[in-house]
Amino acid sequence: MARKEPLCAFLALCLSAADKRLTARSRKEKGGPPDVKKYTLKRILTSLFTLLAILLVLFILMQLMPGSPFNDEKLNDDQRAALYVKYGLDQPVVVQFANYAKNMLKGDLGVSYNISKNTPISQMIQTRLPISIGIGGLAVTIGAIVGLLLGLLAALKHNTIWDSLATIISVIGVSVPSYVFALGLSYSLGFRLQWFPMLYKANNAGMSSVLPSIALSMFTMASIARFTRSEMLEVLGSDYMLLAESKGISGSALIFRHALRNALIPIITVLAPLIVDLMTGSLVVEKIFAIPGVGSLLVNAIQSNDYNVVIALSFIYSAMYIVIMLVVDILYGVIDPRIRLAKKGD
Repeated sequence: MARKEPLCAFLALCLSAADKRLTARSRKEKGGPPDVKKYTLKRILTSLFTLLAILLVLFILMQLMPGSPFNDEKLNDDQRAALYVKYGLDQPVVVQFANYAKNMLKGDLGVSYNISKNTPISQMIQTRLPISIGIGGLAVTIGAIVGLLLGLLAALKHNTIWDSLATIISVIGVSVPSYVFALGLSYSLGFRLQWFPMLYKANNAGMSSVLPSIALSMFTMASIARFTRSEMLEVLGSDYMLLAESKGISGSALIFRHALRNALIPIITVLAPLIVDLMTGSLVVEKIFAIPGVGSLLVNAIQSNDYNVVIALSFIYSAMYIVIMLVVDILYGVIDPRIRLAKKGD
């Protein structure tokens, strides 16, 4: 057994040297190291064109929706026609879209037709979006950290009681809806123990955000824990981990610098859409805790055919999603440089 350790070390050095030579040759053939600026610029341009296409689709869908923003029975045909002229809805669709896109570039999202008549939508969103983003951001942070720790514990303690316990928690978090956790937390920690406010209070936003954030974080926590466990188990059994161990790397350096880094890409891919979903609010959870977020505003806008509000909120949702995916795409190249090399070679 004593002879195997020097042999493994010698093989590790040979493999490491060969890998460095292959990497240098690959970079030389492709014209040097990967250009991060071009990689990032390409992703940004793609995201901008995608946003423009989404805005066009949203605008067309609103035009095809049945009904009208002015469905008040007290209005006669002449009054409706006057309102259409006032808001420019009598013009061709192409002209309406061009005007809307031009105004949006200036930061003008239009005004509300029904919910709060003639109130600028940007003003309506300014009071609601920060609340949803704050609660969603806290939920993402709690879910990601706890889920990552649970997944690591389950993978490192595979086939033990800790693995079983983490799996049970993950299954509960995925299968039980967030509003059930919200009701349970509101009753136990809000009503019975009175540790936190049961309803959202603007003058005590910090404490009021704790219970809804925990309720919203459960699904994220469970999803991250499951993916972390499966990816870590796959990485820990791979050949390059054996190579790293043969080099004498062990402990936290082996887990965090080699195992976890290679398992992060699938985890980030799962986390990205969850971030946007949580930051744009959950209607039921907002109702339970009386949170004045964007989720309830969007539903009210759809019910009242307030086209401008629907388009603005849907576009913001899409923009947040694309920005998050852009950041994730760039993080791919940071975490795994092979992705930049592959993209450059295409």
